[in-house]
Amino acid sequence: MPMEKFVAEAILTRIEISKDYLNFSAGHFTLFSATERENLHGHNFRVRCAVTARVGEGGLTFDYVILKRALKKLCDALDERVLLPLESPYLRIERRDGLVLAHFADERIPFLDRDVLLLPIRNVTIEELAPLLLGRLRAHPEIAAMSAAIRAIELSVSSGQGQWAIAQSESVSV
Repeated sequence: MPMEKFVAEAILTRIEISKDYLNFSAGHFTLFSATERENLHGHNFRVRCAVTARVGEGGLTFDYVILKRALKKLCDALDERVLLPLESPYLRIERRDGLVLAHFADERIPFLDRDVLLLPIRNVTIEELAPLLLGRLRAHPEIAAMSAAIRAIELSVSSGQGQWAIAQSESVSV
């Protein structure tokens, strides 16, 4: 095999997507223990993604318009909601009469059902949101269809300038 061909096949390219529209505004509170939590507040969360893949015969790794659409859809699903964790050992969630009641210590915190998004995480933190969104991105049908070409995906979530959590998934196929 000629050396140029071997080198070209071995090189992977990393595509990074970081767009102004990849964001969501959401309310939350961090739970620190069974008796301590933050007050309810909000963030303008940002999302970015990096995908590592081989460049194909046509000079493309993949159609990253598909990736941008999937990321936008993930952000839109979280936008303008109060995010609550379903798997917290410190918080009990109850739905009743159009309300979501969050029970924490001796507090009963009511929200309108339409304003709340219950998430399958332990705490609403960027370190929990990043792997959640990465898993949802990988499960997206169009992204899953490209999984053979993708070697690694990193999804990052920020709750403020200079503060990011990064979740990474690597392909086991070579």
